[in-house]
Amino acid sequence: MSNAIATQPTLAQTVWQAEGAARWMRNVVLVLAGTAILAISAKINVPMLPVPMTMQTFAVLLIAMAYGWRLGAATIIAYLAEGALGLPVFAGGGGLAYMAGPTGGYLFGFVLSALIVGWLAERGWRNIPSSFAANILGTVLIFGFGFLWLTQVIAVAKGLDFAAAVPIAFSAGVAPFILGGIVKSALAAAVLPLGWKILGKMRG
Repeated sequence: MSNAIATQPTLAQTVWQAEGAARWMRNVVLVLAGTAILAISAKINVPMLPVPMTMQTFAVLLIAMAYGWRLGAATIIAYLAEGALGLPVFAGGGGLAYMAGPTGGYLFGFVLSALIVGWLAERGWRNIPSSFAANILGTVLIFGFGFLWLTQVIAVAKGLDFAAAVPIAFSAGVAPFILGGIVKSALAAAVLPLGWKILGKMRG
């Protein structure tokens, strides 16, 4: 297998090396830390045009790149499980009813995004340009899944055909957040290489 596609250790694995039972303990700690970061990021509102943005997508991308696809996706799934149990970890609260609502698709899109972005990170997409490309792809997946979900919710709520609900869903659930998605993708792409650089300097 060539170096271009070979699996490489993630930032989390490199910083906290462990084997056997210690590795399981490390993974549990990282998952719990990740779900806490996701919950906090969902409550952070940053002024942005045309609408304010939360930092949740940024956290999803950063966790995926730092953890890799397996642990990254597991962290997102654990986060969704916390929300399903009623913990107020989402931007608007928690519970199954919230997850089935208009924004539920974006939440489930987090899992797919973490899988793809984490997989790419494990295959060397670690410098700023490649990290940015991976993050843009992950953001598109989140928006795409959320858009399809929102379109169906609107179609059912308003008694419209799916096609008729498409422009409404795009205007409400995608267009206002495109700029914010690009900004968060760029920010995450800058943070991860910085983490690798700091780690390299610490190790001499």
